[in-house]
Amino acid sequence: MKKQLMNGETPFGSILPEYGKKKLLMYADSFRDLANTFTGIQQQDKAEVMAEDRQEYLWKRRLLENRDLMAEHLNEMAQIMTQVAEESYRSVYMGERKVKQLSHAMKEAGIWLKHIYLLEKEDGHKEINIVMRAVKRANPEVEEVGNLLSVFLNLRLMPVRTSPIFVGKDWCSYQYVEEPKFHVLTGVAKAVKETESVSGDNYSFLEVKEGGLAAVLSDGMGSGEKACRDSEFVIDFIEKFLEVGFSKETAVQMINGSLIAGGESKNMSTLDICQADLYTGVCEFIKVGSAPSYIKRENLIEQISARNLPLGVFYEMDMEVTRRRLVDGDYIIMVSDGVLDALSQGVGEEMMPEMLGRINLKNPSEIANHILNFSLCQSKGKIRDDMTVMVIGIWENL
Repeated sequence: MKKQLMNGETPFGSILPEYGKKKLLMYADSFRDLANTFTGIQQQDKAEVMAEDRQEYLWKRRLLENRDLMAEHLNEMAQIMTQVAEESYRSVYMGERKVKQLSHAMKEAGIWLKHIYLLEKEDGHKEINIVMRAVKRANPEVEEVGNLLSVFLNLRLMPVRTSPIFVGKDWCSYQYVEEPKFHVLTGVAKAVKETESVSGDNYSFLEVKEGGLAAVLSDGMGSGEKACRDSEFVIDFIEKFLEVGFSKETAVQMINGSLIAGGESKNMSTLDICQADLYTGVCEFIKVGSAPSYIKRENLIEQISARNLPLGVFYEMDMEVTRRRLVDGDYIIMVSDGVLDALSQGVGEEMMPEMLGRINLKNPSEIANHILNFSLCQSKGKIRDDMTVMVIGIWENL
């Protein structure tokens, strides 16, 4: 049954003009057709490979794997284009009186208002698109405008992460989105293997979309500069793929294929991804050869583990995805292998949950440092491997 529309509201529809939507969908179909072409060639070549002698088998197998990877990439690009083309919004009527009141209030704050649009996505989240400029000699902040809009529209709004700090002197469009239900604080503690000058572990916190946070940790095999370069390669590419819209699963598969194609120039690396939706509290873990992660809810500890091999070992990966719903006051703890190895001579995986359950600290940085110091104490100060602890605390916005 269709929802009855309020006066002035419009049904959900694409934000793109019809011509632009059709063009994107045509591009998506072309990429899918090209991916199917690779797949068709693949089936024919597989039969030929079975008939070849051993000498030609290895290089033809590599060729087949690269075609598989290319087909997957093309299908993922097609999927992203389709999602953009079919993304739907509904225009919400604001009323002339409210717009005039808002325009007057913004003028008093040193801002000229030209156009304002209130849009609602299919998931219920609202966003504001506003065309405005600063009055001469005024220097209003974009965030202050968001606070003003929040009061007038009875919504908790914030500027998108790509927004400038100040409203410019020229007419320009600015975008505001609903504030997520949750906010996070993060903390990190690290120690470098005592015989090395740099850590083979690398990590990153990044916003992958509005209201989404991803924490990524990679441990390069071995230690020193080579391990650092390998894990840095993994982190850099994960950041790029996630920021442009690739799914986590596809990004991981693409990096794995790149490591395998690199041969001896690339070593194996672990990969640990935790991505949280701050609107819903749903958190997804992807672990590839990495140490366990933990969810701390007061004194209760849940361990998230995966028994698979690191990146760069096999073309066909065993990727495990675990989903959990977080609540106010939860903490996520991610560690590299060196932290667990330092606990009780290799039985750290059994010892860690008990230790985490006894922690009463609230600040993620303090928790991370406490975990690292505890591990160092257990190993009598010996740092036999690189150690990294990442902690994310999640709380509901008041």
